[in-house]
Amino acid sequence: MSITKKTINLIVGAEFFILLTYLISFKFFINLQIAFLSSFFIITGSIYAYKRMVKEEVNAQNIEEKRDFYDALEDPYELYDETPINEAPTEELDLKEIVKEEKKKIKTFNFQDIKKGSRAGVSLFRLIPYILLILGFIALKNNELLDISIYLPSLLSGIIAGYMVSKDLA
Repeated sequence: MSITKKTINLIVGAEFFILLTYLISFKFFINLQIAFLSSFFIITGSIYAYKRMVKEEVNAQNIEEKRDFYDALEDPYELYDETPINEAPTEELDLKEIVKEEKKKIKTFNFQDIKKGSRAGVSLFRLIPYILLILGFIALKNNELLDISIYLPSLLSGIIAGYMVSKDLA
């Protein structure tokens, strides 16, 4: 079964269940509906945005070789690195040159790094669902329909459904 069919089947099944809650009460139904949809779209939008960002980086071949996690944990300052160290006497060392080389190794934040890191965070696939979450919450509160005991567990159901759909995307 394709990802699209699986997604549609999951959403239709969830919406059918949510529609049945209308028989309990309108307040229960509307809290469940708004919380479920907003959290569902937040999860799927976030995973899709990060997936696109990773694919673009892989296609552009902007892959940095990083140290092994355990190696970085055991030796965070690379004290046991196997690169040769200049063992010349201190009188012969050019300390100013050494300091300049070490300063070059220090990474500073520049606009490109900020742009690259915030690309998925500022994606419309994430922003629109968060706006839906905020506006839905405000609308429920202003119309005196908000019931936190229904709303919060409903967020969890949307997260679970969003994960089930998104795990096939990644």
